[in-house]
Formats: sequence, C-alpha cells, structure tokens
Amino acid sequence: MAISYRDYAAHDALGLAALVQRGETTAAELLDAALARLDAVNPQINAQAHRFEALARAQIAAGLPEGPFHGVPFMTKDLAVMVQGAPLEAGSRAWGGHVATVDSVLTERLRAAGLAIFGSTTSPELGLTSTTENKVQGVTRNPWNLDRSAGGSSGGAGAVVAAGVIPAAQASDGGGSIRTPASCCGLFGMKPSRGRIPMGPLRTEGWNGMTAFHAISRSVRDSAALMDATCGLEPGARYDASPPPAGGYLKHLQSAPRTLRMALWTKTWDGAPIDPACADAAQDAAHLCAALGHHVEEVRPPIDGVALAAAFLPILMTNTKAALDERAALRGSAVADEELEVLTGLYRARAASVTGVDLVNAMVVQQQAAVRLAHFMADYDCILTATQGTPPLAHGRLSLSPPDLRQYGADIAAFGPYTAAANATGQPSMSVPLHWDADGLPIGVMFTGRYGEEALLFRLAAQLEEARPWKDRRPPL
Repeated sequence: MAISYRDYAAHDALGLAALVQRGETTAAELLDAALARLDAVNPQINAQAHRFEALARAQIAAGLPEGPFHGVPFMTKDLAVMVQGAPLEAGSRAWGGHVATVDSVLTERLRAAGLAIFGSTTSPELGLTSTTENKVQGVTRNPWNLDRSAGGSSGGAGAVVAAGVIPAAQASDGGGSIRTPASCCGLFGMKPSRGRIPMGPLRTEGWNGMTAFHAISRSVRDSAALMDATCGLEPGARYDASPPPAGGYLKHLQSAPRTLRMALWTKTWDGAPIDPACADAAQDAAHLCAALGHHVEEVRPPIDGVALAAAFLPILMTNTKAALDERAALRGSAVADEELEVLTGLYRARAASVTGVDLVNAMVVQQQAAVRLAHFMADYDCILTATQGTPPLAHGRLSLSPPDLRQYGADIAAFGPYTAAANATGQPSMSVPLHWDADGLPIGVMFTGRYGEEALLFRLAAQLEEARPWKDRRPPL
C-alpha cells in the first residue's frame, strides 16, 4: 500500500528512513509521495528547476546503499552541485542545455548515505542575490505567503521543504544563501565552517572561499546527520575544518550544551536599526536562551559591515566574470549580455576594472575581520542576531534585473545586513525558526559560532528545538 501523504509529511528524513528499514514503506513509495506533493504544490511555489525522476528510479532499482537516509527522496540545488546526466543550468539562460558529466563529491556522499536524488531546486542566476527569481523558471514563491520571497539563493530548497515536498534539501551559502531562505521559510539552516563539506571535484572552493555547501531541513537532527554523512576532506582541498566530535554530530545532540556565553546584537553591524519585527525576534530568542540557563550580554561585535561589503564586491564581480568566461569556452561562443540578468552583466563589466591587487586587498580585509572576530569570540561562544534585517520582501525587490539599481542596493543592504560576515570569516552560522511576525511570516534567529564548532551550534539548536518546537508549524499552503 502506498504511504499516505499525512504519514509521509509527519516524518523528517531520518524518520522516513526508519520506516523503510522497518518494512513499513519502500524507497519507490517515498519517491511517489514526494513527486505527488511536488506536482500538487509546484504550480503555486514554482520551486522546481529540473526533474530527473528516471535517474532516481534507476538508483532505486540498482539498490540504494544502506546509509542513514536509505530510501529518502532528495533534491539538489540547480547551482554548482553536479548530478551526472542531469541538467545543471544555474538559473541562467546562458547555461541552457548544460548537463553534468560527472557527480560532485557531495553528490557521491549523498548517494552513499542512501538518498534518492530526483530533481533540482531553483536558484537566481549564479546565486547572485538574496531572492530566488530568474528568467528561466521565473519567481519562486514563499509557502507562507505566495506574494513574498522565499529568500535566496537557495529559495527553491527552502520552498520545497516548507511546502512538505521533502524533509530536507541540499543548499549552498556564499553570503547567506542557506540561512536566508531558512529564515524566510520557517526552517533550520546551518552554514558549515569553511572546508567542512566538499565542493569538488572540479574545484574545491567557491567565491574565493566564501561559499559553503550543506542543507536546509525541518529538523535539527537531519542537518546533523547529513553533515555526518558528507563532511570530510576531499582530494585537493585547500581548507580543513577541525575534526567532528567523537561519534559524529548526530550523536552529539544527545546531551544539552553546557552553559554558553552569547553576544546579543539587535542593530546592523554598524549600529543602524533593523526592522522592529526582526529586532524583537532576536530579543525573544535571547530571553529564551537566558531561561535555558545561558548568559546573554548585549554587546557590539567588532565587525565592520561597510568594509566587508566593499570587499565582497570585487570577489563577486571577478568570480562572475570567470564563470561566464568558463561557460563561453565550454560551449564555444561568447555569452551575450542579452542572455544575462542586468546585475550579472554589470558585475561582468565591472570586473574588468578590478586589479589583482584589488582582489588581494579584499581578501586581506576578510582575513583581518576573521582575526578580530576570533579574538572577540574568545570570550563568547556565539553571536546572536536576527538572521535578516527585514521580514521576507515582496517579489521583484531583490531581482537581478531591478528597475532601479540604487533602490536594489538599499533594499539588499537592509534585508541582509548580517549573514555574509560568517562567509568572509569562514565561521559556522545557523538560522533557527523561533519567531513569526504579526503577519504570520517566519523570522529566523541567527547564531554564529567559532570556526570549526558546528557541534556546539547543533547542540544549542536541538535544545531550542525542544524548548520551542517548530515541526508542527506548517504554512497555509
């Protein structure tokens, strides 16, 4: 008998794997349930980039590995992560028709964990903005309010998990792209430390070390188990985060964290106010943490948001141009401006004026920020802020083809004042769904830890999940 959607949606990924292990359902039935749900909701949320059901069916027929997620359906993001034989178009018309010829190292590890990968989720072009809108699939909508953004650039991943298609989805984060959609969609999102999750085999870093791969999930334990299954060095890796705890991250959730010292900050890094709903979310989380026995102190971290934003731009521009040059070489023809979003073309054009010294200086700014923050965090276990500076925005505000570039700059700065700092420094950072505003929109709360200390953040997240459960909070969709 096919599994009912009620039963399917009641479980996280580990829970679904347990059903398969007990013989109560099969991998094929779980895939049927995921596809049926995707067919039901995607016309509203528009979060599917590509479907490659035949590849998943072949995986299942060949016999899935007996990993911790044996039989669980899964989707990757249509950006950077390759599934051999599947389309990979990066949300861009310039990548139209591109098919991956090899698996990413991450894909190999996801498959070894027993996951059946059947499709990909939407991304803005090259992951270059904090919403998920492009000229290929169109606008991805937030299941909590279809008129609002699902966040970006992993907005498709956030939308399919929030809408109950799958309990967890692969995501990536170069400036907040795991944590932002997790916040917008009422989910848990962990950006790992630099070097924790493999990014090969073609290259082992993105955006000069700013990008990290992991997942968006409904439960903390799924995120921890996914990190157990996928973390570790790969050939040619330039970075190596400190080893996981003995027994792994999932086992580490079994005990509550020790008493933590937290630095609370409810303005931007440079002292400007944020939206009151987001400031309230951070304050509310601080009260919850204090009630759980943690020490919370309101103190301004030594982060220069203006300097980090300025350093981000040459990295973004030069990496955009390099990606477009690589695409042109692969297909044998130049990428025309008409194929690109407005900002993508602008970044490419401006990259021509970035010198090698400019790029080195930008990375020096990031390294100096990492040193200052590391000294600050010798006294604090984590920094507590809202994930975003405003609630989820209306569609179009953060599009890569905005009608007003100056307004776009103001909007993206107000929406995302916090997240990119952890990408610049390489630290782990997570968004936890602890707050909803008066309009019923999720407002995530962000905790940023010391480099290599995902285990501490996971234990804190599990404690918060138990104290204020969110698994039964579902969007009206």
